[in-house]
Amino acid sequence: MGEMYLENAEQTEQFGRQLFTQLSPGELVFLHGELGVGKTTLVRGLLRESGYQGTVKSPTYNLVEEYDFGGKKICHFDLYRLKDPEELEWLGMDDYINERYLCLIEWPEMGKGYLPAPDYQYFMSISGSGRKISYATKKS
Repeated sequence: MGEMYLENAEQTEQFGRQLFTQLSPGELVFLHGELGVGKTTLVRGLLRESGYQGTVKSPTYNLVEEYDFGGKKICHFDLYRLKDPEELEWLGMDDYINERYLCLIEWPEMGKGYLPAPDYQYFMSISGSGRKISYATKKS
């Protein structure tokens, strides 16, 4: 498991940019951490590196934001408000995975028992005035 310290939102976004270069279509990424820790900031950096220039917002209320542009397919899920993991079927989670979307999932523990094993997991926490991020792949 790797670990690093991110001093501010700019470094968190930069980490997301670097992350995009390491990911492939069809991979599943879990983002763990409390509210306000910077998960969506990380996703914003990833999307910017992918070439997406539109608004990036947390999908807290509609649970999923789909980005399908320039041949790239990325889905950003926020499962914080999920009531039952079976709701993921209604959201079409299997379709996103089968269509080889890069799936980024905040609050994956809310989908426990329904979500497949992730390719990568990132654990974010507040550390002083910045953030600590720990990460692992299913290979580690």
